Amino acid sequence: MKKYDELPYYAIKSMYYTIVTDENGLVKILSKNYQELLGMEEKDYVGKPVQNIIKNSEIPRVLKNRKEEIGELFTMKNGETVVCNRIPIFQNDKLLGVISSATFYNLDEVSALHKQIENLKKENMEYKKKIHELYSKNQFSIDQVIGKSAKIIKVKNIVRKFSNSDLTILITGETGTGKEVFANAVHKLSSRSHENFVKINCAAIPKDLLESELFGYEPGSFSGANKNGKMGKFELANNGTLLLDEIGEMPLSLQSKLLRVLQEGELERIGGLKTIKLNVRIICSTNSNLEEQVENGLFRRDLYYRINVVEINLPSLRERLDDIESLSNFFIEKINNSYGLGITEIRPEVYTLFNEYEWDGNIRELQHVLERACVMVGTGPLKLEHFEFLLNRLYKKDNPESNQLAFGGNSLPNITAEVEKESIIRALMEAKGNKTSAAKILNIDRSSLYNKLRKYGIGF
Repeated sequence: MKKYDELPYYAIKSMYYTIVTDENGLVKILSKNYQELLGMEEKDYVGKPVQNIIKNSEIPRVLKNRKEEIGELFTMKNGETVVCNRIPIFQNDKLLGVISSATFYNLDEVSALHKQIENLKKENMEYKKKIHELYSKNQFSIDQVIGKSAKIIKVKNIVRKFSNSDLTILITGETGTGKEVFANAVHKLSSRSHENFVKINCAAIPKDLLESELFGYEPGSFSGANKNGKMGKFELANNGTLLLDEIGEMPLSLQSKLLRVLQEGELERIGGLKTIKLNVRIICSTNSNLEEQVENGLFRRDLYYRINVVEINLPSLRERLDDIESLSNFFIEKINNSYGLGITEIRPEVYTLFNEYEWDGNIRELQHVLERACVMVGTGPLKLEHFEFLLNRLYKKDNPESNQLAFGGNSLPNITAEVEKESIIRALMEAKGNKTSAAKILNIDRSSLYNKLRKYGIGF
């Protein structure tokens, strides 16, 4: 070796977990500690393809994209997670190879830096949120609703056509298809967009309280009533829009009063004598089959025809698979901002899995699936291996009589590990990524949490 080559050679040898390849991905140099970790002599790796030496190497992607990757988490052969930089080497725009080196190997250092960056991100997000709210008030477009499939375009056209009228709209569709999103769109595109948009879930409120929530009550109307009385949702929404979510869950006894209020455009509070005039745009939504409920005597026929002036039926996610990629990108950006993560992309093989899955929970299930995977990975691309839990669901559904898990079998250690891993991910999601809070939720110390994050490859 020439003298002037010795210094850079030994410099790389001394670095922490460093590797250099040529433009074809053939290994040229490994740092001493990396060589020791792999248990190799120089003759074992020099001139060999990097993926043969390091099975999960990301260097081939850098060679292909010719772009540096800074601050990426990478799990070593010994299970240790490091933060590394992968930088393509150029001479006069000619690619000569790649150098990849660990920047941090103490996760406490990474955590401290991450916390500072997270605080700055949160502050920046608050400003962006305020600016967005000010801008979007007058700039909303139905095109902002994600989706370009034929069925969703048909829905968007109906929304455009009827939003600015005062016609009552009934939005139907399976759970998780985005009924509230389109109800919001109807309100924002109407002439009432600057007035209140009030929502009430008819299934979430006990039946004996729903009437007072909708119509309000006067002081002393019943035992336990507020001494000052209470304004109902209809009054709060006056001159604006009222969304009656899960309208199919409203009891029959209350349906007759609702019909009367809708027909007469006025109401009296419970225990009151004063008539209150109303000017409210009504939107109803349900995942129930109201026609069947009418036939079974569970829903008033006259009320059904009163609220079903314009019906918007939302397609299930399995009917609009073309929208999965754009929906996924939207959710990843949202999750990155909410949790301070660095997810960059979803690999094509993941979309193949998504297209095979039935999505009984529709868009809401897609969001939760992505949220779980993003929290587990933390940074970089989402790969097929990060959706092992989804493959398990698909496997179980296709093999209902099988008691074996798709990965690892159903031995007690595997089941215990899976439960522990799920618990850690849920705690991190609940704590919005704050590891100290997550450790408290799990009732373990912070160092134990870090050990478990490394054990299960959770890259948060």
